[in-house]
Amino acid sequence: MLEANEILQTIHMIQDQHFDIRTITMGINLLDCRKNTDAETAECVYQKIVRMAGNLVKVGCDLEGEFGVPIVNKRLSVTPVSMISGSDPVRIALALEKAAEDVGVNLVGGYGALMHKGGTNAENVLLESMPEVFASTQRLCGSVNVGSTRSGINMDVVRKMGAIIKRTAELTADQDSFGCAKIVVFANAVEDNPFMAGAFHGPGEPECVINVGVSGPGAVQRALEAVRGQPFDVVAETIKRTAFKITRVGELVAQEAARRLNVPFGIVDLSLAPTPARGDSVAYILKEMGLEMAGAPGTTAALAMLNDMVKKGGVMASSHVGGLSGAFIPVSEDIGMIEAAQAGCLTIEKLEAMTCVCSVGLDMIAIPGDTSANAIAGIIADEAAIGMVNNKTTAVRVIPAVGKKAGDSVNFGGLFGFAPIMKVNTFCNDAFIERGGRIPAPLQSLRN
Repeated sequence: MLEANEILQTIHMIQDQHFDIRTITMGINLLDCRKNTDAETAECVYQKIVRMAGNLVKVGCDLEGEFGVPIVNKRLSVTPVSMISGSDPVRIALALEKAAEDVGVNLVGGYGALMHKGGTNAENVLLESMPEVFASTQRLCGSVNVGSTRSGINMDVVRKMGAIIKRTAELTADQDSFGCAKIVVFANAVEDNPFMAGAFHGPGEPECVINVGVSGPGAVQRALEAVRGQPFDVVAETIKRTAFKITRVGELVAQEAARRLNVPFGIVDLSLAPTPARGDSVAYILKEMGLEMAGAPGTTAALAMLNDMVKKGGVMASSHVGGLSGAFIPVSEDIGMIEAAQAGCLTIEKLEAMTCVCSVGLDMIAIPGDTSANAIAGIIADEAAIGMVNNKTTAVRVIPAVGKKAGDSVNFGGLFGFAPIMKVNTFCNDAFIERGGRIPAPLQSLRN
């Protein structure tokens, strides 16, 4: 139970520091929905989601009113669709979109595949459908896992994803190529991630589960204001204590939501997920540590400590911390990152270095529209290599904005924010990407 002083501190974080429950995400297993045809599967998918998630939004709104904690999104994650689809996965995509609309959730994730070692016919068909699907739906998101520490990197799929992202950008050019914001390419993807666009309900998960994502960059920044000039030992302890408080609230909401929906509680994902609002920025936390801007020398060290202390505070508060817990560094969704990119302090190369120590990877980065498919594939391969070698989850979500060049900007609105178009290295990598095959797993894969 929360103690009185924790309740008061939580109220302060909500009112003044942008603290919120970023999402309640219900994960639903769809393996039992596979039927003889994709049309029959799609109907079963729709019926199951409506049955299981019919009260999700109501429960979320009720808890928001009763606890006084903002719950920004109510979402769904489902079994990777390639596991239940055949030759026409678009039918299932449309069923997911309609179900999400009818139950009132903001987003549904899972239109993707796990292809880190190879691909089935159904998975390859689904990949080819992605541009059309993400250009024609509003709520549906998807991901593809292209590598892991245990299996290496599937470069055939990496190459395909470069082309798929490029095609999706072209089909959504009238929206600043926003369709690409709904596609994440992972290495070492986790099965219980509640955050979009990469959320899916893994094969090792229960029939149905409630996962909660908590966010509070503003609370951490304000806490650090009180220890300006003090040693990093004090900074670290301050971050850890703040993360503890945030996670306690997240677990309370998650447990109660699970009870009311009569499904198991899964995990609390304690991720410092920023928004474009001032005072809700991971980059500003780094500034509070003493950096002029994110990207200045020392940024990677500061981010490493922040990420570690967030996790330590979370596991002190809950035995079920999971997902992608840590600090997110999306460019378009963080006003401090946007400012640093506009000033030229933050480059894609520096962001890549930062992903070695933070949660996930290159996220919501707008790049020139004429960036080649193979260049995008190279960015994916580099990030997957970081995840593979370091045994961590990494990801790429880039938006090649058609008709835009470095120095221009795109505006996606809402939580997706706006971003400057960041320069991409234009030297050719075609011969490298077109080799295909699989980059072998590193030696640390032999751990059993």
